[in-house]
This record gives sequence, C-alpha cells and structure tokens, in this order.
Amino acid sequence: MIHGTRANALAVRQRALLLRSAQLRAQFAADVQLLAPPLRLVDQVQAGWRWLRAHPAVPVALLVSLAVLRPRRALRWGLRLWWGWQTVQRFQRRLQALR
Repeated sequence: MIHGTRANALAVRQRALLLRSAQLRAQFAADVQLLAPPLRLVDQVQAGWRWLRAHPAVPVALLVSLAVLRPRRALRWGLRLWWGWQTVQRFQRRLQALR
C-alpha cells in the first residue's frame, strides 16, 4: 500500500514537472520572439559587412567619385570616417584589455 501511494505521488509530481516544463518552453519561445527583430538587423549588418569585404572596389570607387565631384564634402566625410575608425579601434583595444 505504501509503495502504491509513493508511486502515485511520484506520478503526480512527474506530471506537474512536465506541465511546468511545457509552460517554461512556451514562455521561452515567446521571449525569444522579442529578440528576433534586433537579431535580424545584426544578421543584415553582418551580411553587408561580408559583402563589402568581398567587394572592396565598390566603396573605394564611391569614395574616389565623391572626392572628384565634391572634394570638400569628401574631406569632411573622410575625417568623420577616420575619427569613427579610430574610435572603434580604441574601443576594441579596451575590450581586449578587459579580457
């Protein structure tokens, strides 16, 4: 009799745990959906970066044409890009130092 009661209690506990597990999986799936748009954006940025690295002539041609057509604007944007590049490099060095 005691064995049957314990088995029933374990079966009830198992069903409760399975139900809780299903609830947690559903909640996790809903939470992950909130992250889908930002993760898609990250994927697009990575794909764009890979494309630029595979086709380096395209940005160079754009910069040369901008320099020829609008030299003052090209200089201004060149300085901004240089500042941004240096900022990213400093940030990466600091991240490496923290590791």
